[in-house]
Amino acid sequence: MDSETRSYRTGGRDVVLDLTDDCASWVAGRGDGLLNLFVPHATAGLAILETGSGSDDDLLSTLADLLPADERWRHRHGTPGHGRSHVMPALVPPYATVPVLDGRLALGTWQSICLVDLNVDNPDREVRFSFLPG
Repeated sequence: MDSETRSYRTGGRDVVLDLTDDCASWVAGRGDGLLNLFVPHATAGLAILETGSGSDDDLLSTLADLLPADERWRHRHGTPGHGRSHVMPALVPPYATVPVLDGRLALGTWQSICLVDLNVDNPDREVRFSFLPG
């Protein structure tokens, strides 16, 4: 198994960050197998969805409806509503696995691999890329 940790800066707002190009370049030339991604953070997740057509904004809007940034959360350090970021990985998991065929991601036409981050208190994120040969 081959693996690498990559760093990303998500900034000070809710974000869906497209990692597809990074993933595609990382698996290029590796043959058949699985790309496993993992975010070692309690407040971020990974999603496979269409981006650029509004779906990424729709995801953030849906998460804001489900997990409002207000004072209802028992987990209360950080900015108001920070506790929602600790609940989000139960809805948007911190892992994803994608088939790789002949060194290329076997995603559908409109699918992208995205880092989802609602934690405005921590803009620095790591994503662990692992390739499991088939």
